Amino acid sequence: MHPQSNQHSAAWVGFTYVSFAASLLMVFGGIVMLPVGVWVQAYFAMGVLLLVQACIILTKTIRDQHESQRLVNRLDDAKAERLLMEVERGIG
Repeated sequence: MHPQSNQHSAAWVGFTYVSFAASLLMVFGGIVMLPVGVWVQAYFAMGVLLLVQACIILTKTIRDQHESQRLVNRLDDAKAERLLMEVERGIG
């Protein structure tokens, strides 16, 4: 059993960073251009920052749970394989 490593290309990683930066810049540009007071703009900007933070935390948590589940499954598979090998040795 060899765990597969899903490595992203440098182009894809660069694209994701540029996309994130561009979308954040556009949202903040929209907030700055709103015809409202500075306090309302600051409130919207704070909300956007907290939303981005929550998205990053949620993504990391989901990934960590998935990775830990993969490890548990691999350990269970290894234990089952070892048990099967011991049973085969006892019969053969």
